Amino acid sequence: MTAPYLDAPWPITTEHLLLRPATAEDASAVWAYRRLPEVARWMTALPDDEQAFAARFVEPDRLGPTLVVERDGAVVGDLMVRIEDGWGQTEVAEQAKGTQAEVGWAFDPAAQGRGLATEAVRRLLDVCFTDLRLRRLTALCFADNAPSWRLMERVGMRREGVYRADSLHRDGRWLDSYAYALLREEWAAAAPPR
Repeated sequence: MTAPYLDAPWPITTEHLLLRPATAEDASAVWAYRRLPEVARWMTALPDDEQAFAARFVEPDRLGPTLVVERDGAVVGDLMVRIEDGWGQTEVAEQAKGTQAEVGWAFDPAAQGRGLATEAVRRLLDVCFTDLRLRRLTALCFADNAPSWRLMERVGMRREGVYRADSLHRDGRWLDSYAYALLREEWAAAAPPR
């Protein structure tokens, strides 16, 4: 099964980065930063060791929506684009199919503080709205994950929801979470010309 986003012109470059679909060979590089405590604490799932991570990484529902971000040939982050159907009443539901996506990311802390995540996510939004013709993007995070929601705001996403104690963290606490979104027309009004 191929991910619908593979229709985009990969690889895609930015001023400093290369974005491309992930392969099984990327598992080790992604594990290297996802296992770090400051990253792992926010991940939905994190297998105990590299071998278990690699097995999960190549599952079609994981590998399919994953892109890697490279700088100078080294993987410095990963992005997710999970294309979804928008909601529509029965008579128009067909027109809502494949019109939106949930996006997400994780970056190596060693690459943070240089604007690379912002650069990668801005380019991802461009691909989603321009090449894939999606109409809406969403992103979710724990409210305590300030670097993630600040990135959402930097790239123009707006906070649509604050959910109180809705997410059980692996440390046993119920945490608040945030939902962000961006419509194509909002992005187009603010995006620099291609």
